[in-house]
Formats: sequence, C-alpha cells, structure tokens
Amino acid sequence: MTDAPAASPAAPSRAFVSLIGAGPGDPGLLTVRGMQALMEADVVLFDYLANPDLLRYAPDAQTIYVGKKGFSEYISQEQINALIVEQAQANGGQRVARLKGGDVFVFGRGGEEAEACALAGVPFEIVPGVSSAIAAPAYAGIPVTHREVARSFAVLTGNTQEGGAHYERLSGVDTLVLLMGVRNLHQIAADLIGAGRDPQTPAATVQWGTAPRQRTVTGTLATIADVVREAGLEAPAVTVVGEVVRLRDTLRWFDARPGFGGPLTGQTVAVTRTRGGASGLGDLLRARGAGVLEVPLIEFAPTAQPDALHGHLSDLSGVSWLLLTSNHAVTTLIGHLHALGLDTRHLAGVKLAAVGPSTARSLEAVGLRADFVPSTPGARHLGAELPAAPGETLLHLTSQLAEADLQRALEARGLTYARSELYRTEPARPDSLSMDRLRGAAVVTLASGSAARHLAALVGTDLRVAAMGPQTADAAREAGFTDITVAHTASLEALADAAEQAVAAAGTVTR
Repeated sequence: MTDAPAASPAAPSRAFVSLIGAGPGDPGLLTVRGMQALMEADVVLFDYLANPDLLRYAPDAQTIYVGKKGFSEYISQEQINALIVEQAQANGGQRVARLKGGDVFVFGRGGEEAEACALAGVPFEIVPGVSSAIAAPAYAGIPVTHREVARSFAVLTGNTQEGGAHYERLSGVDTLVLLMGVRNLHQIAADLIGAGRDPQTPAATVQWGTAPRQRTVTGTLATIADVVREAGLEAPAVTVVGEVVRLRDTLRWFDARPGFGGPLTGQTVAVTRTRGGASGLGDLLRARGAGVLEVPLIEFAPTAQPDALHGHLSDLSGVSWLLLTSNHAVTTLIGHLHALGLDTRHLAGVKLAAVGPSTARSLEAVGLRADFVPSTPGARHLGAELPAAPGETLLHLTSQLAEADLQRALEARGLTYARSELYRTEPARPDSLSMDRLRGAAVVTLASGSAARHLAALVGTDLRVAAMGPQTADAAREAGFTDITVAHTASLEALADAAEQAVAAAGTVTR
C-alpha cells in the first residue's frame, strides 16, 4: 500500500491591518512608518480628517472612504470595524491600511478597531500619528506646556453625547485642550467657569490647524465662544485654554510666514494626473495656499499589440525618426527594449523627436538626447516643424488614443508616417469622495487632451479649467468646456499661474 502524498501546507495569510495616525492635516506630518505601511497596502480605508493627499503613497491600492463628519454618520463605527476585518480576510488575506486623522488612540476610536482585529484573529499594528491636540496649537504658536507658565496639560473631548466631563477634577491642570468642541463651546466654557476656572483665562481656537486654510482667534474663557461664532469658525477646530495662549504673540510662525494667505488660500485646486503619477504641480499650488485635490483620471495599461510593437522595435533599419509624445512613452519604450534583450544602443541609427521639453527631459533621464523639440510644445507643432525630408519614414510610438494632428501635419508634407501602439490609455475610476470634491473645486488643471476628455465623461463640463498649452485647451473646448484659462508655456509653474488667474478672474466665489 502506497502512502498518499502529504498535503501541501497552506500558504500563510497576508491578512494584516495597520492602524495609522494620519496627523492633523499637513501631509508632511505623516510618520515614516505610516508612509511605509501605506506603500505596502492592498486596501486603504480613510476618514474625513485624513488628508487625501496621503493616498499618493498607495497608488495601486483599493481606496474606501469611511468618513464621519461631526454628528453625521456616513457609516457607523461598528460597520467600520467589520469592514476592516472583512477586507483583511478577503482574497486569501490582504494588507489593510486604516488611515485615521490625528492619532489613532486620541479620541479616534482606534482602540475599538484594534479590539475588532484581535477578536477576529487578524494581526495588526498601531502607527501613532501627530495629534491635533498638540499640532494645531503648535502651528498657531501656542505651546501646550512651558516651564514658566504651564507644567501640565489635559486633552478633553468636546463631544458631550456621552455626558459632560468632570471639570472640577481638572482644577490643577495648567492647560486644557478641547477637541471636537466648537458646537458645545458656550456650554463647555460655562461649565469650566462653574467648576472654578477663571473667566479671564486666555483662550484660542484654531480651525483647520496645520493646513493652508488655518485660522486662529483668541479671547478669554468667558468670550471665546462668541469670538468663534462671530468669526464663523467651524469644525474641525481645537480650543486651548490657559496662560500659554499669551505666547502666540511672540511665537506665531505658521500663519505669519511670507506667502501665507496667498492668492489661492481657501481654494481647492484639482490636479488631474495619471494613476500612480506624482504631482510636482500639487506642491507648487500648496506653496500658494491652495488645498490640492489630486485625482487620477488616467491609468496606463500594456499594449494590446505587443507582437506588432516588438516587430517594429526589433528592426528599425528603415526608420529615420522615432516620435515620442509623452513622458510615459519614453519609460515604456525603455522597458520594451529591455524585454527584447536590447538597450538604448539599439536606437543609435535613428533620430529622436520629443513633443516638448518635458518629454525631452525624460529622454535625458535615460541617457538619450532629443534630436528635435518643436519651438512650441504640441503634436501639431511637432508635425509642422520636424526637420524631416520627403521619403523619410517616421515611427510614432504612442497610445491607442494618439491625436490625429501629428499624422495629418506630417502626411501633408509628403512624409511617411507609421504608428505603433506602445501602451494603452484608459480612464481611471476615482472614488465617490474624490468625485464630489472634484465637482466643488475652484479650478481643475488639465495637462493633456485625454485628461480633458476623461474629465468631461466623468463629471461633465460645468467646471473652470486651466490647460497646459493651446493643444490641451483645444481638446478641452472640443470636449465641451467653456471656462478655460491657458498656461502661457508648457511648464508646471505656468500651469500654476493659469490656475491662479482662473480663480482671480472668477472673483472670490468658491465653487
């Protein structure tokens, strides 16, 4: 009798949950471990106060919005707990990043989410975050402790759904920090005074602490609620009560910097990009005070015609020029050469044309120099200015959605044009929260004609847009957009200028 073969041991589950404190708003305050956990994630669950910019660290992950704003319940905490476990156990085990505003355990109900993981037997980690309880005061120039005036501080929730705090027990605490307390600030102040706190104690409230739209007002414990109401401050906000508030006059730094309250402060600018692409434009806009929404409208997919592409690339003997009309075309070309066992030396016999300076820089990054770049970026100008002679063969390496302008311009000059599908451009599907924020943006930036078409298909054309160059602007008009500002050059700085001009032309109304 032959023994049956032993069963193969089951592969270990990848199920793992990272409960990550996202910090109070400034994406630069995310910890290094938090960034690493996002990069490793298969699924990201994020809430209302987690800056969506942080999702750039998880470009290939599924994202799920589980936000709760104030007292409105988009999804209950019990449902979130169950969803974390469900996603971790799906597909044989997944790495889940739960991205929470501020710190995981400071009034973030992270303890309940960790308990749900423990009960289900799902391994987890806690990645602490910078709490708004200390970050918002710090960005307002208010230290919660100071050797001369405050040797202790307490953090309280202003949410009174579970009953009021025992304020009389806090009589010996120098500094009080109230989270989630704007709605109940009158009652909280009255209760603190009733418990013995001096009504003339300095107080400050900081809204959207650490963000470009941060606002701070000051008063006393007796007046702060009225000051906040008159200034129109709403959640999210942090209130500080204590002598340390007086130090703001000396230590104020964030909202006193040159450029703070710049031309785009308080405005949301949507930056359309490819899925997984980084946006230097976003950094330029943030420096001007904008709240930036980065929305992937396009994702790249492998060519559907690899055999035809490799046939063209293997034998370039009859080709005079290779035409490259995007940064992605450059990186994908190098990848296909490597797949064929070749490298850039294989291109020695052909000349390279780049559609603009950005594509030329991508060539330089891989050790190649463009033989020609048109005076004005764009396929139309490339076709008109390319120094090719009749009878020469030009191979355009592009996506399946290549603009027809280039082919028409070249063939009108008697040049032989050939096209090979190097990659595919497909529409990305932003999550519902991004879609809602996109519709409310003051201006949307467009860096390509395909972005304009995908934007129109997703949310319509009743948007104010800033286009990088006349060709993108033409594509936006063809897609149906009418409120268009055109960047004067094909650069990120010029596109940021165009976004600023678009907002200025519309006045101070926030869309």
